[in-house]
Amino acid sequence: MNPSSEVTALKGVGRDLATKLAEMDIVTISDVLEHVPFRYDDFVTGSLTEAIHEDKVKFTGQVQSEPLVRYYGKGKNRLTFRLLVEERYSVTVTMFNRAFYKAQLKLGEEVTVSGKWDLHRMTISATELQFGAIEGELTPVYSLKGDMRMKTFRRVVELAFAAVESVGERVPDSIRTAYRLLDRMTMLKALHFPTHRKELTAARRSYVYEECLYFQLKLQTLRLGKRQGQGIVLPLHQAAVDEFIAGLPFPLTGAQKRVTEEILSDMHRAERMNRLLQGDVGSGKTVIAAIALFATIRANKQGALMVPTEILAEQHASSLAPLLEPFGIKVGLLTSSVKGKARVLLLEALRQGEIDILVGTHALIQDTVVFKDLHLVITDEQHRFGVEQRKRLRAKAAQADVLYMTATPIPRTLAISVFGDMDVSIIDEMPAGRKEIETYWAKPEQIERVFGFVEKELLLGRQAYVITPLIEESESLDVQNAMELHAVLVERFRDNQVGLMHGRLGSSEKDEVMQDFKDNQVQVLVSTTVVEVGVNVPNASIIVIYDAERFGLAQLHQLRGRVGRGDAQSYCILIADPSSDTGKERIKTMTETNDGFKLAEKDLELRGSGNFFGTEQSGLPRFVLTDPALDIQIMETARNDAVRLLRSEAFWQTSDYDVLRHYIEEQGLLDGERIE
Repeated sequence: MNPSSEVTALKGVGRDLATKLAEMDIVTISDVLEHVPFRYDDFVTGSLTEAIHEDKVKFTGQVQSEPLVRYYGKGKNRLTFRLLVEERYSVTVTMFNRAFYKAQLKLGEEVTVSGKWDLHRMTISATELQFGAIEGELTPVYSLKGDMRMKTFRRVVELAFAAVESVGERVPDSIRTAYRLLDRMTMLKALHFPTHRKELTAARRSYVYEECLYFQLKLQTLRLGKRQGQGIVLPLHQAAVDEFIAGLPFPLTGAQKRVTEEILSDMHRAERMNRLLQGDVGSGKTVIAAIALFATIRANKQGALMVPTEILAEQHASSLAPLLEPFGIKVGLLTSSVKGKARVLLLEALRQGEIDILVGTHALIQDTVVFKDLHLVITDEQHRFGVEQRKRLRAKAAQADVLYMTATPIPRTLAISVFGDMDVSIIDEMPAGRKEIETYWAKPEQIERVFGFVEKELLLGRQAYVITPLIEESESLDVQNAMELHAVLVERFRDNQVGLMHGRLGSSEKDEVMQDFKDNQVQVLVSTTVVEVGVNVPNASIIVIYDAERFGLAQLHQLRGRVGRGDAQSYCILIADPSSDTGKERIKTMTETNDGFKLAEKDLELRGSGNFFGTEQSGLPRFVLTDPALDIQIMETARNDAVRLLRSEAFWQTSDYDVLRHYIEEQGLLDGERIE
């Protein structure tokens, strides 16, 4: 039977069952075969990649280190050793009062351990150890929707495999042979009906490579010159650019100079620029944007800068104007607050080319916003915007260069998959003279001492942020909330104004509170994490973060970056419960480094790639089995293979690569549009 046949061709699948399958986007027999399990119930040996934090699990692996025994108390002891699981993961095994195993465990020996799993520390507190591998029945568990029952769907899968003899290969024979990958039918059968763990591991490896190869073909088709002729060569007036840079109120760092050269070089090419600019909080991304915009205007083109919030738009406009307007460059600001006649006049000036640079929120993508000759599109904190918003802004100029900026450091393990179609520039050097923020960990019972320190900073004329996770009381979470805390601090700091900001305020209310804080009308700002992105208050020298163990490292680092923007020494105080192991690890890391990229790698390790950005609009690709963090080696291999294939004559001319070439063509990857 043909895999493309509808599921009703299977004996036993009637209209009612077909309707239920359609709710799961399963229409053909091929769809059934492709709907692979997301985990397996294994009552003897668990898969590390599917193990849930703090669940009871069993792993089989090879002893990787000499067992170590520590004695404590009255006759008590703890045995630890490393176990290599699934031939790729190094797990720490801890057993209490099992010192006798020290003489029995040999390096390289296969053992099976069971106990409680700590995903963050990659540790199992084992209560049982057996020598050798013990295989059990692997039962597939599928993601289902509606009224579909697990038993029913498993029967449909069995019917599908009984009806189909083969499926089309998606990976060329030459690559499968080189990497010893399974043919597609064998791979799918092993994923649906694995008989043992090694078979499942081999099938997963084959599937992950296929996913990575097709994903990287998308990215690298765009990156390797398929946009040629889609852009225009921007005339680069180097002398004028040099004069502008020389007139800046501060010298560029070495990293800023390098990044500037990369961006200007892109703009001077015939291909459209598609570059990501990564820079830690305070590294000086805005001045790089100003230089790129200056070069654009000197070539008689227009530029646009889109940011997520009104207050950030105002901040960027007020930062760019004094740098650019002395050169006769007009900077406009468009937000939802610009209304009536002022809006009409602004849009007409933009259409006539009287406004050179338009800074704004998502208001920039409205149909009424028309540029005379837009060439450079810059998006700040790009992962805060949805795919369609970014695409609509780019669409306002078919040949525009695009620069994405982010202060969220992206670990290498995610950057290769999230931004693999972009060229990446990194500002990895902070401006000279910038003081490092001092970070301290305080326990909840030390809060009065913390307030005393805040009071000293206020007496010096400084300002303070106090951050809390929730707005109102929660029965399920024992955390301080913003409203209650605001009431406490109004009483505690009677000689100062204490403001309150949270996500339930309207945008105009948030802007009003933030403006009061910027103008020092408010000295202490109690807030939830809505202040996280880009707000610039140089006089704020201290930030106190309640329940810090509940935040991810990346978010804590972003919050810490709200201070340290002025000349004064700044401080970040983390109020955290020491009883949380994961929280303790995060807080300890925060006090040890201010390096956003080191923190990002650690955050990825602790939280996993799925939770790294904390937003569904981050652009993180959706894979079936691939985990970009765990499968980085396969992803890198697939990336190199995609580059090699696309650059080879054989790929474009021989039948061996018909399936890959057809995929690129049917995805519309050759028309110059960036794949989202």
